[in-house]
Amino acid sequence: MSAVPFATAPRRAVPQAIADKLLLFVALVVAWQLLSMVTGPEVLTSPLATLHKLAQLMASPDFAGHARETATAFVAGLAISLVGGLLLGVVLGANRLSGDVAEPLLVGLYSIPKITLYPVVLLLFGLGMSAKVAFGAMHGIIPVVLFTMNAVRNIPPVYIRAAHAMRLTPRQMFLHVLVPASVPEIVTGFRFGFSLTLLGTLIGEMFASQRGIGYLLVKSMENNSSDVIVALALLLVVIATLASWLLLALERRVHHRFAA
Repeated sequence: MSAVPFATAPRRAVPQAIADKLLLFVALVVAWQLLSMVTGPEVLTSPLATLHKLAQLMASPDFAGHARETATAFVAGLAISLVGGLLLGVVLGANRLSGDVAEPLLVGLYSIPKITLYPVVLLLFGLGMSAKVAFGAMHGIIPVVLFTMNAVRNIPPVYIRAAHAMRLTPRQMFLHVLVPASVPEIVTGFRFGFSLTLLGTLIGEMFASQRGIGYLLVKSMENNSSDVIVALALLLVVIATLASWLLLALERRVHHRFAA
C-alpha cells in the first residue's frame, strides 16, 4: 500500500513542472507588456506588436537568405567547436603534464573579451563566411576543451590500467574507454559550447558582414528601428531557449543513465 504514493509521485511531478513553466511564461509576458506600457512602443514594443513585426520580417523575401547565412556559419562553427574541443580535450586530459600547462592558458584566453581579437580574425580570414565561422568557433571550443579535459582526468585509473592490460591501441582506448567514461561531462561541455558558438557567430555578423541576422540587428540599430530589434531578439531568445531545454534534457538523461 505504501508503494502507491511513490509510484504516482513522478506522474504528478510532470504536470507540476509544466504548470510552473507556463506560470513563468505568463509572468514574463505580463512584465513585458507592463514595461512596454511604461516606456512606450518607441522604446519597447508590446508582445503582440513584436509577434506581428516578427511575422512580417520572416515573410519578407530577404529574410530566408539572412537566416540561411547565419545557420550555415553557426553549424560550421559548432562542428569545429565540438569535434575540435572533444579531440583536444581528450588529448590534454590523457596527458597530465600537457593538461596542467594548457589549462591556465585556456582559462586566461577564455577570460579575454573575444571582440579584442576580431582584428586578428579579420586579418587571417578576411570578411565573409570564414571569419564568422572562426569567431563562432573561438567562443565555443574552449568550454568544450575544458569540460572534456576535466572529464578525462576524472576517469577511474582502473579503467586505464585495464585498457593497458588488454593492450588496446590509442584509437581503441579513445573510442572505447576515454570517451564513454567521460560522456556526462562532455555533454555538459557541448551544451555550453552550443550557446557560446551561437553568440560568437552573431557577434561576428554584427561587426564584419553584409548578411545574416547579426547584420540585420546592426542595421536596425543604425536606423533606430526598435521594433525590428525586439522582434529579432525575440526570435533568437526562442531559438536559444528551445535548444537549451533540449540539450538540458539530453544532459539529464545521460547523467541519469551513467549514474545508474
